[in-house]
Amino acid sequence: MSKTHKIAILAGDGIGPEVVQEGLRVLAAASDQFDFSYELTDYPYGTDHWLATGGENGGEIFPDEAFAEAQQHDALLLGAIGDPRAPVGLIERGVIGKLRWEGGLYINLRPIKLSAERWCPLKDKTPADVDMVIIRENTEDAYVFPPEFTDKGGPNETASQPMKYTRMGTERVIRYAFEVAMTRPRKQLTLIDKANAVRAQDIYTRVFDEVSKEYPEVKTDHAYIDAACMWMVKNPEWFDTAVTTNLFGDIITDLGAMVQGGMGVAASGNINPGHFSLFEPIHGSMPKATGKNTANPVATVNAVAMMLEHLGENEAAAAIESAVERLLQSDRVKGLKAGVHSTSEWGDMVLAELNAAVNA
Repeated sequence: MSKTHKIAILAGDGIGPEVVQEGLRVLAAASDQFDFSYELTDYPYGTDHWLATGGENGGEIFPDEAFAEAQQHDALLLGAIGDPRAPVGLIERGVIGKLRWEGGLYINLRPIKLSAERWCPLKDKTPADVDMVIIRENTEDAYVFPPEFTDKGGPNETASQPMKYTRMGTERVIRYAFEVAMTRPRKQLTLIDKANAVRAQDIYTRVFDEVSKEYPEVKTDHAYIDAACMWMVKNPEWFDTAVTTNLFGDIITDLGAMVQGGMGVAASGNINPGHFSLFEPIHGSMPKATGKNTANPVATVNAVAMMLEHLGENEAAAAIESAVERLLQSDRVKGLKAGVHSTSEWGDMVLAELNAAVNA
């Protein structure tokens, strides 16, 4: 038996606990089938915990001691963060932001893969047209730095939030993207920026050009973010591997999620290669659906597969990915939107596919 993987669980807000529960069912089945072991540590942090510990009067968000302990695990599976009972962005920045920025999870890895033509909103696009990986820088750019306001609420109010990039941060994400491109059949990498207007992003242009010389096997391309969004809709088949900034990556990967079928199936990894990393569905917490057993947990299941690949359990990861793909190609799935199938029914269907493949 392989090593015992230490996995932290932070189910979070809204539908988070429900989708994580189904992901853990799949993890348990994969562990039995592929002979690996794991230990789970649950963390309670999210809006409910913040309110229960005082809310705006000093409630806990993610205490430093617990944060340090979480990072001693091999990986963390996150459900969802966000709730209208808390100020906008407070819990999100205090949990997921803290994990990404203080935890050094500098890669946001977003596979975008269509399983069946009927789930794509674009006319005449097939799975052959939608199969890409987008690497988003995860620790710099406007999200990371605090906003500044002068004359707030007054007639001369000014608000600013800097977009800062370092050579270290830029080079390491670009180098990682080239390494990913090398593993894919097309060996093609597109840089997405807006360096014609945001001249600070010239650092991406220059570093990309420098690093590309070390990877002569990789075909390179460039697109400004506005053009890339148009092409994502018109010609998604143009993309294979892409690398981009934090802010623009957030935008284009959500667009890509819809092209692959919606937020209910899209997962991401927040990665420090070779170290503690975080895996999550990309959807929000859907507070109105809390406890209703209507959320689609497939994105969380896909996040579990990504986590297992990171942990070196490649066979188990591939089996889960294949089970989800076969399920989404089958006529048993009537729709991907919340409520078409119950959360637990989705889990049952994925497990049935996984078990059928192993026992075939």
